[in-house]
Amino acid sequence: MPRPLRVAIVGAGPAGIYAADALLKSEVAAEPGVSIDLFERMPAPFGLIRYGVAPDHPRIKGIITALHQVLDKPQIRLFGNVDYPGDLSLDDLRAFYDAVIFSTGATADRPLPIPGIDLDGSYGAADFVSWYDGHPDVPRTWPLEAEKVAVLGVGNVALDVARILAKTAEELLPTEIPPNVHDGLKANKALEIHVFGRRGPAQAKFSPMELRELDHSPNIEVIVDPEDIDYDAGSIETRRGNKQADMVAKTLENWAIRDVGDRPHKLFLHFFESPCEVLGEDGKVVGLRTERTALDGTGNVKGTGEFKDWDVTAIYRAVGYLSDKLPKLPWDIESGTVPDQGGRVIQESGEHLQSTYVTGWIRRGPVGLIGHTKGDANETVSNLLDDFAGGRLQTPSSPEPEAVDAFLAERNVRFTTWEGWYKLDAAEKALGEPQGRERVKLVEREDMLRESGA
Repeated sequence: MPRPLRVAIVGAGPAGIYAADALLKSEVAAEPGVSIDLFERMPAPFGLIRYGVAPDHPRIKGIITALHQVLDKPQIRLFGNVDYPGDLSLDDLRAFYDAVIFSTGATADRPLPIPGIDLDGSYGAADFVSWYDGHPDVPRTWPLEAEKVAVLGVGNVALDVARILAKTAEELLPTEIPPNVHDGLKANKALEIHVFGRRGPAQAKFSPMELRELDHSPNIEVIVDPEDIDYDAGSIETRRGNKQADMVAKTLENWAIRDVGDRPHKLFLHFFESPCEVLGEDGKVVGLRTERTALDGTGNVKGTGEFKDWDVTAIYRAVGYLSDKLPKLPWDIESGTVPDQGGRVIQESGEHLQSTYVTGWIRRGPVGLIGHTKGDANETVSNLLDDFAGGRLQTPSSPEPEAVDAFLAERNVRFTTWEGWYKLDAAEKALGEPQGRERVKLVEREDMLRESGA
């Protein structure tokens, strides 16, 4: 009887779990069967949903329910707290699996090359998100001394950062934020948040629902300058062809014509302001200089030569995420992705790196919503199965599942399991129960490993 197809997936976030789901739904899953091991460097699964989604967005975190159903399947094993390539190299994986799929996502901040961006008080949004989401590998404290703050970028991450900075600690207490984050936010002095976009309302990358949520807080007064409501032919075409862009523009228009209310924290959404320099004194941020831009007819903008200095003492750049380079794989420095064709990893020679695949943000860059990685996963898995059917996959020397456990044990790697996640999940919910909260997230890696039974 032929053995099941053995597949390793590196990265147990949505992209990796969607790939596992696609494998389970394939004809191969019935005969000869599939056996899937997910490797995750964090002690807990779910990647971006656990460590990238803002804590006051439980609706998005509901996606975990669907991912749970996949990981509950007996053909799947989870190995948490296992680092690639520190604990397992590509050569190691090849010894155990017919194929390897990398779905490691993107966690670093894309650089913004303007003068002064490295001053004290200038931060990457991804680092701040990791802090308020309780990531074990970042500092436990965050400096929140600035009364006036700038956020650079007009995507959902910029909105998340601005919203967390503008809300009060008590507003966020019912969420899963850990005690160190609640304590940090209690000391937050921010009263004015300024969000800057280089282009206009029609080009903003907000999701309509995320944008409208800003206005639901009793503490946040959202302010839009009527002069920033402008459209050219390209912008009008965008609105006609993109329902979401049109909804965002309508929301911004409504905010621009209303009277400013008296909610205590002011959140300004600025358009047609291109950040060109972070101003500093004694090595610290003291302001932001922007150049006013104007639409050029196509929906793009050009500089006008008019500059303005903004009185802010902290700056967060939210201009995109960047993936970490994966050893042993080809790399496109510009896009921060692994070169591929249909999910097959492509070497400089143009040939497929045998049995090696990518899906999600490591494949196409950090764009789109969580659900968009499903299509990626389906395409990648389809090509993997095509290679399997065509006899193009390599043959592992030790395909037995227990060989992986023995290897990790020999290396003294403390790994968590899917059963361990249920224990950790229960422990976090138990911490929240006395306070009437759904959960309180554990931050320390050692605490997570202990509660997981690793």
